[in-house]
Amino acid sequence: MTSHQHGQQPSEGPVHAHGHRHAAEDMLSVEEAYERVMASFQTLEAEEKPLLDCMGQVLAEDILSPLALPPLANSAMDGYALRHSDIAGASQENPSNLRVIGLVAAGQMPDKSVAPGTAVRIMTGAPVPDGADTVVPFEETDEVQRKKEGKPLDQVAIFADMPVGCNVRPAGEDVSLGALVLKKGTVVRAAEVGVIASLGLDKVKVIRRPVVAVLATGDELENLGAPLTGGKIYDSNSFSVAASVAASGGIPKILGIARDNLGDLNAKLEATAGSDLVVTSAGVSKGDYDIVKDVLNERGEMNFWSVRMRPAKPLAFGHLNGPGGKNIPLLGLPGNPVSAMVAFEMFARPAIRTMLGKVKIPRPVVEGVLTGPIHNDDGRRVYARVEVELKDGKYHATPTGPQGSNILTSMSRANGLAICPEDLPVKNAGDQVQIIMLDWNEEVQV
Repeated sequence: MTSHQHGQQPSEGPVHAHGHRHAAEDMLSVEEAYERVMASFQTLEAEEKPLLDCMGQVLAEDILSPLALPPLANSAMDGYALRHSDIAGASQENPSNLRVIGLVAAGQMPDKSVAPGTAVRIMTGAPVPDGADTVVPFEETDEVQRKKEGKPLDQVAIFADMPVGCNVRPAGEDVSLGALVLKKGTVVRAAEVGVIASLGLDKVKVIRRPVVAVLATGDELENLGAPLTGGKIYDSNSFSVAASVAASGGIPKILGIARDNLGDLNAKLEATAGSDLVVTSAGVSKGDYDIVKDVLNERGEMNFWSVRMRPAKPLAFGHLNGPGGKNIPLLGLPGNPVSAMVAFEMFARPAIRTMLGKVKIPRPVVEGVLTGPIHNDDGRRVYARVEVELKDGKYHATPTGPQGSNILTSMSRANGLAICPEDLPVKNAGDQVQIIMLDWNEEVQV
């Protein structure tokens, strides 16, 4: 598990952390940091894409219907299209006998009109012929009996007086011609894909996905698949951050590992061309090798680098003068893997969703009951990794074990982050707690 250790403050420790390491007064609040980050992002431009490629994206235009749905009145059942006046009072004891003059299947147009005393055999979805105003299903006729007896289907007995219009879907019942079907800003889900496809549209305009460059820094990092030598650890941050980018709706662009020198870091940053955001991990604390801040000051502007939160206190944000002179926002995450993921959740994910044009930016927050304590000894807001379950109509949040910012498995067991405010030294078992839900699963939603 990646943990950028040299030049960085020690691991931010378990939820119960002893010692007041940093004065809280010199840090930004989470809200202040959030506002500074979000001020640099806005909705991106539109692109036209094939319909299935738009899943999860936001419509960049209103969808108006080029046709009525259904375009013609059609049958909701397999049965007989007829005039209601011909079956008034029909019953098992007093059936209405009609002459069958034709058959219409789905995808065909009727070639006969229904006159008094006649009926047309019709399949589900087939257009209702002129003159007919009701469809009676096969089950309410003698068709099955006629077939058993080998009789031709040129006659039919109707055993039910069904309401006028029964089993007839009117033209335009779902959508009328020119109607506003989907508003600009709608997120395209499977249902929206189906609606758009029903209109015959194979492409739509959506807000494009942001490209997010992902860069890990550190001499101690090794590429996956390579053998580990003394003092080396595998680069997990690139992958957890890239996966978080993709889960947020962005397009991750992994740049690899930048070693702890300005030359290599600057060289790697040349590959940020075409990116809408750069996310680095490590190199944002106070050590001799924490050089992301130095590059931001040299090649752009650094906004801040310390937030009153645990984990993820060291955080850099600024703007990079990228290739071609493009000004690219850069978010420098801490090196410890849990810190990197929590900082991503709080700052990078909202930025990506803003660029996507999403309206619902934050994660959902619920109130639950703690099953174990969360300690806070240094005046920072604690985001404790918890497993949330719904029991007896209440959410219960259980800490996922040791909470050191290097213990990445504690994130894999968590589906929420329980909050202990800055001004509380402890949240005890049994206390109510606000929980940011990272994931909704079947166990929680039962």
